Amino acid sequence: MADIREIANFLWDVADEVLRDDFKRGKYPDIILPFVVLRRLDCVLAPTKEKVLAKAVALKKAGIENVDGQLRRASKYAFYNTSKYDFYKLSDDSKNVGKNLINYINGFSENVRDILDKFNLRNTINLLDQKDLLFRLLGKFVDPKVDLHPESLSNHDVGYVFEELIRRFNEQSNENPGEHFTPREVIRLMVRLVLNGDKAILKQQAVVRTVYDPACGTGGMLSIAKDYVHEKFNEDADIRLFGQEVNDETCAVCKCDMLIKGDDRDAGNIKNRSTLSEDGHPRKTFDYQLSNPPYGKDWKKDANAIKAEIKTQRGGRFVAGTPRISDGQMLFLQHMISKMKPVAEGGGRLAIVMNGSPLFTGDAGGGESEIRRWILENDWLETMVALPTQLFYNTGIHTYIWVLSNRKPKNRRGKVLLVNGAATEKDGNEDKKEVFAQKMRKSLGDKRNELANEHIEQLATLAAAFKNGPHAKIFDVTDFGYRKITVERPLRLSFETSEDRIQRLSPLTAFQHLAKSKKRDKKAREKEEAQGRKMQEAILSLLRAMDASRGYKNRDEFAVVLEAAFEEAGVKLAAPIRKACLAALGERDETADICRSPDGSPEPDSELRDYENVPLTEDVREFFAREVAPHVPDAWINENVRDDADGDIGKVGYEINVSRYFYMYDAPRPLSEIDADIERLESEIMTMLAEMTA
Repeated sequence: MADIREIANFLWDVADEVLRDDFKRGKYPDIILPFVVLRRLDCVLAPTKEKVLAKAVALKKAGIENVDGQLRRASKYAFYNTSKYDFYKLSDDSKNVGKNLINYINGFSENVRDILDKFNLRNTINLLDQKDLLFRLLGKFVDPKVDLHPESLSNHDVGYVFEELIRRFNEQSNENPGEHFTPREVIRLMVRLVLNGDKAILKQQAVVRTVYDPACGTGGMLSIAKDYVHEKFNEDADIRLFGQEVNDETCAVCKCDMLIKGDDRDAGNIKNRSTLSEDGHPRKTFDYQLSNPPYGKDWKKDANAIKAEIKTQRGGRFVAGTPRISDGQMLFLQHMISKMKPVAEGGGRLAIVMNGSPLFTGDAGGGESEIRRWILENDWLETMVALPTQLFYNTGIHTYIWVLSNRKPKNRRGKVLLVNGAATEKDGNEDKKEVFAQKMRKSLGDKRNELANEHIEQLATLAAAFKNGPHAKIFDVTDFGYRKITVERPLRLSFETSEDRIQRLSPLTAFQHLAKSKKRDKKAREKEEAQGRKMQEAILSLLRAMDASRGYKNRDEFAVVLEAAFEEAGVKLAAPIRKACLAALGERDETADICRSPDGSPEPDSELRDYENVPLTEDVREFFAREVAPHVPDAWINENVRDDADGDIGKVGYEINVSRYFYMYDAPRPLSEIDADIERLESEIMTMLAEMTA
């Protein structure tokens, strides 16, 4: 890791040293990242460069046009370069550096040129050349400190360099706050979890398995999954990688990495478009899926396409509904579920890491809750692992790995295993430390903790064992569900005609409309409005003339008195005005009689309305009789509020509050210990004050 940091630090300093003043900081990654890619390609092809050039000349003399395959064999990679230039030769000619660099880029095989075009590199080269910065920048990339040769730096380590640079650039420009690059140890844990139980399958001869990431970034998850299978299970396994990435530059880095590894087929399977609005692999399903979608990032740009897809006959990938517009994580999860290989074809498994929001945001019957309901009632959620905090480079928040499968083992059906990888314990200094993580010697952004191999092994073992214990608990799927019932209480109002209550009538809409006219003729309109104002004055006068000292505890009784007073004065009390008078003159009063509807049923008070979450395993009425009725005897369940899916009382909701299930009460220290500490501190302060005044 030390070399990786040194290279990343050097390249970061190069950006600031060479590009400062001529370019805004937000443009740095558009320049530095493609040059890192170019330099890596240059280092990879260096050992076979002369052989490729000689082969190209020979093929041209022989008049052979289809040379791609032979040049690939000469380079020993899925790509090649037929230009006479390399980075060292380019840095020797300051006068023609721009022209020569374009020649060098044109010398790459078509698959690499397509990748480099994602960086808009030719325009960047021209701009750097115009500012006399290109030669200087190239000189930095042949510095021994930027040793990107495969013998010195593995593909995984180069991935770290890319991600570290991207992380720093994003932090510097405050862009893409929802994108969190996944540490390699977290990916290794996710791979272990998603491959759980498949050892026998993966060891079979001629086994073929597909792995997919819908937000693949630089391809770390895909590469680690493939390498892990080859290393631990079967070096001859045919692991085919598929991915999708919306960012052009990051997608280019991913494709380049795969080409360097010789995976031309896999590089072609990485699509550059938005997963949510356009599935890059339609009608394709996969054995395994891994992903870390953006956290808390809105999906406004994809909204029209998503809503259009939902309106199709079968609802498309997002049949369970949509979450709030500000966070698209659960849309990625739905997409991945739609990409699981059908059970008839062997089924699929997926692991996705998300923040805490998808666990419990959204009310019963709402978007997120309905998506959780869809997942749990279809029995897809197998395991959830809570991770330690401060694992990611640019966020210290709690994160969780969801493991889903449509081919659960028989003993796991209808069950969900929660693993508390975020557990902490007290050390000798009474401070808490992580059980499944260790502190890093040097932080990387917000990343202060890391998973050692032993921690990955422990968490993977807990997930595979499927046993209850201090850090693992098994739940029925229904344990996460509840019915949200609406609890009503009766409206109780008292009435009087005091001046302060009468004043409340004037602003009410029905009263205001008395002095308004819709007639088009001006004279007719003015006449009608004048009559309306007289009516307003008459109503107010009549109310003031009523006995203000008498209070009424019954709405029906007061309504009779009110109508009698108006009838005696010869004023017709229209229904809207009658309702407005009752609203203005009435006040909530616990000692008043219950207000009742025409059918005699109690009228609910919206201000006293409450809600109760009843576990799915309990009867709603029994829960109400035990938990609510003893405390509010006049309350009742609003049975008109029912679930859209099953028609029963209350809206069904689902949430997975991992922290609550593993909560352990931590008793405060005894008061005697606290008093002793206070006395000790007071003594120390007095001693210091005495020394200062001596």
